Amino acid sequence: MYNERLRVFIAVDIEDPLVLSVLERIKDALVSTRVPMKPVETQNIHLTLRFIGEVPRAKVNEIIEEVLKPIQEEKFKIRLHGLGAFPSLARPRVVWVGVSDGAERLVKIRNAVEDRLRKLGFPPDKPKFVPHITLARIKGSRNLPSLTKILVDYSDYDIGEIVVDSIRLKKSTLTRSGPIYETLWEVKLH
Repeated sequence: MYNERLRVFIAVDIEDPLVLSVLERIKDALVSTRVPMKPVETQNIHLTLRFIGEVPRAKVNEIIEEVLKPIQEEKFKIRLHGLGAFPSLARPRVVWVGVSDGAERLVKIRNAVEDRLRKLGFPPDKPKFVPHITLARIKGSRNLPSLTKILVDYSDYDIGEIVVDSIRLKKSTLTRSGPIYETLWEVKLH
């Protein structure tokens, strides 16, 4: 068990029932396009601050001590706003919900997390951090125009506001039916 490797990431879980119900309705609209996709299970909806990947179990304690415990932030609100896609609306592979208000606070926390992970020897994360919540991964191009229409229709849609009051180290176990997430450590914001 000592050599066990855990697939981990640092995230803000989305738990507000009202916001989750709006996200569920948007996911239903995405699925109704019949574009081949894998929607994110409602219980797994989160905002990733930093995907770390597979690490030895012993390294998890270092991440908790050196990366998470030093986080000294006050809780704050973020506004979820608009639908988009990576790499682009024309070639969507990941459909996401954006963050308007509060995005700069998430970036500040993410930058501190990134600096601490580098000090522990983790390689820098390549893509520029854009706070977002993944709703679905696109698996094909059938019916793409109907998906593009929904992305455009919801591009300026106000989803709601949530309070960020904790940051969690999550373990991801990949299964045939999708990932199973488990919280390994939680930092409460004051």
